[in-house]
Amino acid sequence: MDISGIFNIDKPTGWTSFRVVSLVRRLSGVRRVGHAGTLDPAATGVLVVCLGHATRLVEYMMAATKVYRAEVRLGITTDTLDATGTPVDQADPSNISRQQVEEALTAFVGDIDQVPPMFSALKYNGEPLYRYARAHRHVERQARRVTIHRLQLLAFQSPLATIEVECGKGTYIRALAHDLGQQLGCGAHLATLARLRVGPFTLENACSLAELEAAFREGRWQSLLHPADAALSSWPAVTLSEPQERAVRFGQCLAADSLEPAPAQAVENGQLCRAYSPREQLMAILRYDAAALLWRPAKVFATAERAQKA
Repeated sequence: MDISGIFNIDKPTGWTSFRVVSLVRRLSGVRRVGHAGTLDPAATGVLVVCLGHATRLVEYMMAATKVYRAEVRLGITTDTLDATGTPVDQADPSNISRQQVEEALTAFVGDIDQVPPMFSALKYNGEPLYRYARAHRHVERQARRVTIHRLQLLAFQSPLATIEVECGKGTYIRALAHDLGQQLGCGAHLATLARLRVGPFTLENACSLAELEAAFREGRWQSLLHPADAALSSWPAVTLSEPQERAVRFGQCLAADSLEPAPAQAVENGQLCRAYSPREQLMAILRYDAAALLWRPAKVFATAERAQKA
């Protein structure tokens, strides 16, 4: 059976993202399995796992907006920036008020520069940074531009501050916790982390590993499998005619005014759109070229996906 789709899994603490992927691969018998954004072993929450042709959409899901709930422990700085690390500095945070925390958080909303942690999978000279960190070799990292759409203080009981973060691609919550501690002058590290949402996939609708295993054992796993295009439900969608479908399959562009119906959202240069076959199957991703007034094929699927057109 050609299995293709997406599982929205609630990753438990202690599991690596790779281990979850390995479990799904074993249960499903599908070799092409991947996740759309790593969660550290100590973190919990939404892990989007793609099977079959849906793995070709991972890059788009990686760019989706994410929401996290985090506990930040003030007063202790660790080498990993989270609770798994060794304390490297300590200070008394007892004089920090809720108002001070709220005011400090405002500095991190919007487009900010963030230095990635040493204990991360980012590569330097072909090796992940965490290998340098474990060998006690420091690497100078360039700050990267990330976007924090929303940052809210949910609770404060010194020394713990509970925050909710809505952010864009590439944001490290560990680094945010560390930087918050620096802003407050007392140091801090990430105590706990739960991912609440990745694009349209929410924790409320995620399945546990026990539920997933039971569904495979009882032959009802398909009820948990989302169609591949569920990940792109916020994008504009068009249905192609048969001649247009053939053209796109051969890598040809489509005139902007030839799509019916035209994408509902305002179209900007680089806008991506879902293209469906006349049989209502997702068959391509198109990118808008404003200068040429053309929709260019960005990705074409050899096997059309069953649709969840919205």
